Amino acid sequence: MRFLFYKIMELLLPGAALLTFLLFAVPARFKNLTSTILILLNAALSSGIAIQVLSNGQTFSYALPAVGVLRPTLVIDSLSALFILVLNVTVITGILYSRGYLQPYLEHKGRMTMAIHHFSFVWLQISMSLVCMFRDGFSFLLAWELMSISSFMLVMFDAEDRHILRTAINYLIQMHIGMILILAGFLVLDSTTGNMSFDALSGYFANHPNMPVFVLFFIGFAIKAGFIPFHTWLPEAHPAAPSHVSGVMSGVMIKMGIYGILRVTFNLQNQLLEIGCFVLVLSVISGLYGVMLAILQRDLKKMLAYSSIENIGIIGIGIGVGILGMHDHNQSLILLGFSGALLHLLNHSLFKSLLFYSAGSVYKATHTRNMEQLGGLMKNMPKTALLFLLGTLAICGLPPFNGFISEFLVYNGLFSGLQGQSPYLTALFIGGIVGLALIGGLAVFCFTRAFGITFLGTGRSEHATHAKEISVSMLFPKILAGIGIICIGLVPAVFVKPVSGVVSTSLKLPSIATLVPALFDNLWTISLVAGILVLLAVGILLIRYRLLAKRSVTSGPTWCCGYTAIKPSLQYTSTSFTGDFTKLIHPLVHESKQIIPIQEDDIFPETRTFSTHTSDNIKNHLTDLPSDFSVAMLRRVAVFQTGKIQHYVLYSLMFMLLIFILSFFNIL
Repeated sequence: MRFLFYKIMELLLPGAALLTFLLFAVPARFKNLTSTILILLNAALSSGIAIQVLSNGQTFSYALPAVGVLRPTLVIDSLSALFILVLNVTVITGILYSRGYLQPYLEHKGRMTMAIHHFSFVWLQISMSLVCMFRDGFSFLLAWELMSISSFMLVMFDAEDRHILRTAINYLIQMHIGMILILAGFLVLDSTTGNMSFDALSGYFANHPNMPVFVLFFIGFAIKAGFIPFHTWLPEAHPAAPSHVSGVMSGVMIKMGIYGILRVTFNLQNQLLEIGCFVLVLSVISGLYGVMLAILQRDLKKMLAYSSIENIGIIGIGIGVGILGMHDHNQSLILLGFSGALLHLLNHSLFKSLLFYSAGSVYKATHTRNMEQLGGLMKNMPKTALLFLLGTLAICGLPPFNGFISEFLVYNGLFSGLQGQSPYLTALFIGGIVGLALIGGLAVFCFTRAFGITFLGTGRSEHATHAKEISVSMLFPKILAGIGIICIGLVPAVFVKPVSGVVSTSLKLPSIATLVPALFDNLWTISLVAGILVLLAVGILLIRYRLLAKRSVTSGPTWCCGYTAIKPSLQYTSTSFTGDFTKLIHPLVHESKQIIPIQEDDIFPETRTFSTHTSDNIKNHLTDLPSDFSVAMLRRVAVFQTGKIQHYVLYSLMFMLLIFILSFFNIL
């Protein structure tokens, strides 16, 4: 089998890059089909190898042809294999969803624009796969850069909008800042060990303090992942991109940052207590801050973007628990923490892509993402509403869905940590439990608001009132993601075993069934209870159907407090729903209000409008303030750009004179 894979790669890899250029040659109506075929071929090849690696536990290695001094080698171990499978599943649902989503754009987008979009989407999948396969620093950074550029091209799909163009440029700049930090980490390894590779980490960490280089790599990867305070690109880029791109970026691309963090973490040797505390505390802050900001958003996709930061925080909590387990030499704690993180990574890719696809369906049907202009969509878009509801139940960690299972593992790890002897660690784990509980509670509040304001009640605009259900081609990928959500929730043991096996193989630990034998008994009990719950719900629905089959069912207008709601303004808005919460977290956000107050002498006051806007204080001070200052300084310098040739000649003469003076006095 391994020999067969080698032969397939020898035949396909040289022509794979050339095949992607077919997207510029085929007619516009065949571009989606061509990109789908290319993505399926790449997924079949890489997933086949990944499944083989996970099944036999052996690392796959293939040396590519040398390019000058560069001799890249593709290496797939169990960690790489898991990430490859997750990204392939999400990219496949994304390209399937894009067929219906991009259909209206064919009328006003040029052929070249669509070709670049599909070309970038295919290369995003290829580059993410290569990120998971390359170990040497140069090849890894090349794939990392390719991933950043291809996603940048996808974000600026609607670059006619200057705000989207600015968002895409801001995203690219921050990605390069992260890449510089990762490069600095590799250069430290190269200067010390003579090996610029992930494989050199273990030797370096064994002989040097781990914290400085870990933090260097961590921040570089955390920018991609969206940890607080390195998140400022994420809430802007996800809403700017098309929904299938948002689903893939949130579902798997930001997880490449988690991959890099885990690749470094699995080689740590010392200072584990400090590193574990750093990761756990930062992750709790990220989870809480992300969900708090998500609650305040009126833009449906921006709310989902901040929710991604929340879930990155949950994954980080699992990683922090695992690192503290490494410090305490507690193998069960290591397995529970890292397994919970990896399973939540898989779960998040499913329910977050489902939610972004559903948000795209809402936008396609109503031409708005503003929840203040939505409402009542469950009547007109019942399938989309039910799928969105499924995603919200999963992301809130409610049984019997997949989000509950991964959070259950992380909770198990946190409670296991309470059994340690150190009161300091006990207090830290208690803080982690409280933080994770708060994150879960706020997530329920956030998505109750999102689903209720968007899909329940009556429409707040003409577009919402007359919305129509989207096509089957856009429903099918959401159903696939929904099936994954339900399967993991109903039979969690089937998925926990291979995920925990990745941790066991990477850290050379016994299986989780050996270390935590009660866990699988609990998981099968969860499966049994979940199955009974599902059968009970189906039974109630069948009884209801039988009872209503013989009766005439009528529908009436939505009522409000016992009275018929005569107009949508009588309903809760997304802003009023969170009014008290906004006051509670006022120090963390900036809220501006636009209102003309009614004066005492206004006997017949004119019509007034009232609006509020909340913004992210970290983003305001960390990125907006420096960038605005830089723009202001550049505008001052722009006075030298007069457009007159004699001025430019004068600048050249002045520069030459300056060089002459500096050289004359030996200053240069």
